[in-house]
Amino acid sequence: MATPASAPPNPGSLRRIVAASLIGTTIEWYDFFLYGSAAALVFNKLFFPGSDPLVGTLLSFLTYAVGFAARPIGALVFGHYGDRLGRKKLLVLSLLLMGGATFAIGLLPTHATVGSAAPVLLTVLRLVQGFALGGEWGGAVLLVSEHGDAKRRGFWASWPQTGAPAGQLLATGVLSALTALLSDAAFESWGWRVPFLLSGVLVLVGLWIRLSVDESPIFKEALARAQARKAAEQGLVEKMPLVAVVQHHWRDVLVAMGARMAENISYYVITAFVLVYATVQAGLDKQTALNAVLIASAVHFAVIPAWGALSDRIGRRPVYLLGAAGVGLWAFPFFALIDSRSFGNATLAVTVGLVFHGAMYAPQAAFFSEMFATRMRYSGASIGAQFSSVAAGAPAPLIATALLADYDSPTPVALYVIAAALLTLLAVGLAKETRHRDLAEIEPGSAAGAPAPAPPARTV
Repeated sequence: MATPASAPPNPGSLRRIVAASLIGTTIEWYDFFLYGSAAALVFNKLFFPGSDPLVGTLLSFLTYAVGFAARPIGALVFGHYGDRLGRKKLLVLSLLLMGGATFAIGLLPTHATVGSAAPVLLTVLRLVQGFALGGEWGGAVLLVSEHGDAKRRGFWASWPQTGAPAGQLLATGVLSALTALLSDAAFESWGWRVPFLLSGVLVLVGLWIRLSVDESPIFKEALARAQARKAAEQGLVEKMPLVAVVQHHWRDVLVAMGARMAENISYYVITAFVLVYATVQAGLDKQTALNAVLIASAVHFAVIPAWGALSDRIGRRPVYLLGAAGVGLWAFPFFALIDSRSFGNATLAVTVGLVFHGAMYAPQAAFFSEMFATRMRYSGASIGAQFSSVAAGAPAPLIATALLADYDSPTPVALYVIAAALLTLLAVGLAKETRHRDLAEIEPGSAAGAPAPAPPARTV
């Protein structure tokens, strides 16, 4: 097992890198989650009118799921060029694409204005959102992981992960404020557009910060070595990152995909589907449901770095396994507390669920980064994370809503979450611990994380 070889970076420089990744991921997740909340609350009426409330919500969540379908494509494209050109350039592009699509959603005409063209345009913009987010996650966590102190990589790399609850917090907070200040008619008429248009301002802030940081030093060193080898050995053809990932890291990709199942499914059940269940089935008002998610997201933001730091002490796997077991065990109490129609109980249900989710999400950034060699790390981490989203996060609110409509009970939904937890427990249980790996020394074929011999001179 390799020992960390690189010296800790300058603390001020590292904090700037963390801030740039955190703010960028917060904005991108704000855009992505804003759509999910709007899909649960108003898109069924604005873009799919005339349907039964649950059917309209199903159609609305279907467009929500489309964004996940585009995420693997984004992972492939951004991963390829991120491993060839660098992390920073691709992160700037992903932020521009996501912000532009979100801003455009705020300008969309509804079904009442342009008929069936409205949901088509909404779906296209959702595809752009998914494509951008598919490339964002890998680059953001790698930029921190490859700059950071190896001994505290779990802690530092967990900070970009807090962009998810921060984005959820921001999106839910804006929606909650608007629903509190506006009548239902005003919110459905124009108020829902405000948080989408706000994204334009947030993107400008994010770009200013991201353009100020440096490229990953580990990537620059790996790129220089690859270029030197190509110059020294005539006829050397460097493999595409995707091909190299499939050849050297296919087991790691499968582990990452399995690890994502409980993390992804539980998150969207807890934060997106809960808005449907709480308002339609349990009888809570919209404001109460949003406030419960708002408070829970704040706690989620706070616990992620703590879980990340714990993973530096005891390992990525133990913390991840605790989180997977926790969301599985919490599935039935979660719905029982929501059914009590108490704001306190609803808040407790979502908060505990997100605390367990954080135990998976926090070490995930370092865990996935440590699985892959530098020149294929963007592709490998992104593919493992985003391909699983198609089977996990994408259909989670859709499946949960369909189960509720068919059985009029939360029991099948709870069993769905438990099944995902069991799958993740199996995947992570079979994985190797990675916390002592040196990112600069991981080479293709070094499954245990130790430096491996250079590949043959001529590759095709």
